[in-house]
Amino acid sequence: MSHSSLITVRGLAKSFGDHTVLRDIDLTVNRGDVVALIGPSGSGKTTVLRCLIGLETPDAGVVTVHEGAGSTPGFDVDFAALSPKARREQQGRLRDLSAMVFQQYNLFPHRTVLQNVIEGPVLVQKRDKAEATAEALELLERVGLKEKANSFPHELSGGQQQRVGIVRALAQRPALLLFDEPTSALDPELVGDVLRVIRELAEQGWTMLIVTHELQFARQVASRVVFMADGVVVEEGPAAQVLGAPQAERTQQFVRRLTHPGEDD
Repeated sequence: MSHSSLITVRGLAKSFGDHTVLRDIDLTVNRGDVVALIGPSGSGKTTVLRCLIGLETPDAGVVTVHEGAGSTPGFDVDFAALSPKARREQQGRLRDLSAMVFQQYNLFPHRTVLQNVIEGPVLVQKRDKAEATAEALELLERVGLKEKANSFPHELSGGQQQRVGIVRALAQRPALLLFDEPTSALDPELVGDVLRVIRELAEQGWTMLIVTHELQFARQVASRVVFMADGVVVEEGPAAQVLGAPQAERTQQFVRRLTHPGEDD
């Protein structure tokens, strides 16, 4: 498996009014990496994902997409330097590179499972409908949901809807899969099915950036863990080190709080 860089982020900054959400974030995601973004609520983790997929516009920072990511020859997006028009074009290129699995599934309620999955490939990527349908059914079978292809989202459990969300992202053939707290909206007994699918994707070599509070899962699946607090990266490194022997006091407190709830810091 190649571990050359897929995407590099330097100096990413974002404020909403007077509230600074990201301050000078540096981040590298290599091909085949599973990077877990952890940290307290409000630390800016989701905003990083939204900036990478073009749903938010950073105030500053450079995102470099390296050659060989998807079909791209590689490009830089310097958010502070670009005109609004050029920035929108480059954000479109970022969006083409990635696919996101949202916390609240975000499925279209009036479309069947199959229609939800093929919409991106057919309408956005202009792929052949028959080919996209065959691929969608194959992906649904892999996550145990082929028989639900003609069901509507309201007929599915939360865990099933989230697995459809993952299939919808995979159907776009992204170079980078983004997950925003993929299990936080689920009942506890449904979490395992979704985590199992993500674990299988990791084993297949998909490149993933996962915002999660499931530290045990991060320890098992992530190649690297990035701990964020107050809009900065406090600590990053191999999962076993950051979660098993964190260096920064802030990381130690966070890990202790999540692994030993109820204990005083």
